[in-house]
Amino acid sequence: MTELIINLVVIIVPIALGYFIGKYLEKKHYASIHKREKELAYIPAIVLKKPLQPDMVTSARLVSGSVVISIDKFKRLVAALRNIFGGNIASFESLIDRARREAILRMKEQATDADEIINIRIETSSISKNSRKGSIGSVEAFAYGTALKY
Repeated sequence: MTELIINLVVIIVPIALGYFIGKYLEKKHYASIHKREKELAYIPAIVLKKPLQPDMVTSARLVSGSVVISIDKFKRLVAALRNIFGGNIASFESLIDRARREAILRMKEQATDADEIINIRIETSSISKNSRKGSIGSVEAFAYGTALKY
């Protein structure tokens, strides 16, 4: 009986730690994202391919932002269970959301002197920790666009 309890503790404690620490770090990252989004809201980032007033552009340059965010063990466990039963994997959605928003913020931070960023694109890719098919260790988001000054 004691051995069973020890085995359960060995399994449950890391999962619980992964859940609580992962939740705390995700919440902290979202707070940072919200704060920086407010600070950089003055720089519009739009998908238009051409500027609205091309004759007024004085300079244009490529800006980019990249981030790699890892998934915690608890989210990986939840995702594995979702793969068995099917359905929406919300834990991966928050991972992708944070990665995309962080990449856009890093792109905007390169263009603080710009009036707007046009033709923005976002690329995402998964980075696998091992060679198992479908195993996601982390996700990379890369945002790029053209920073314009009028």
